[in-house]
Amino acid sequence: MFVVEGKKTVNELLASKIRTYKVFSTDENYKKEIGGICDLISVKELSQISSLKNPSSVLGVFYIPEPSKIDKEDWVVVLDDVRDPGNLGTIIRLCDWFGIKNLICSATTVDCYNPKVLQATMGSITRVNITYMDISSFLRECNIPVYGTFMNGEVVYTQTLPKKGVLVMGNEANGISKNIENSCTNKIAIPQFGTSTTESLNVATATSILLNEIRRSSF
Repeated sequence: MFVVEGKKTVNELLASKIRTYKVFSTDENYKKEIGGICDLISVKELSQISSLKNPSSVLGVFYIPEPSKIDKEDWVVVLDDVRDPGNLGTIIRLCDWFGIKNLICSATTVDCYNPKVLQATMGSITRVNITYMDISSFLRECNIPVYGTFMNGEVVYTQTLPKKGVLVMGNEANGISKNIENSCTNKIAIPQFGTSTTESLNVATATSILLNEIRRSSF
């Protein structure tokens, strides 16, 4: 199971297909609103079970869903060792915004049910199919173009992007690992217009630019 805090995110999960174990709240009106699945608790009790310094009035416990089959008829995002919870949470939200249904994470990528990741998703985790697996095996067998992001790649704005493919995003400090690089059929990059003192783009920011290009190409 996993824990979610905040009324908005808990409500998103309650409205999804993800099974609920229990909701806890200090708000009597909220308990009346959602019924018997909610237990009314004190502010002190909520502070004892919350991971936040300033807890919200609502905390939910949900069952981790089984991943669905990966649909390769559209774009799939693959994360190679993304470690920062905020980055993963933002990338999940981006997948939701751009209609990317499947996100595949390496075993070393941060847990998508980490409380900080869940906070950053703002409920988008309910609409993205997230699968942890051996990404090298997936890339070898996927049979669709694999686009990896590299500093020395081809400028993405000059590329004709296909209707379906895989976008691989790498680790915040080291980029895409060597063994995954070998599975990338295309190397792309976001060109730098500023001074060379800026080392690289944040991985979530880069993902937003590339997903925008992918969807713009389909217009």
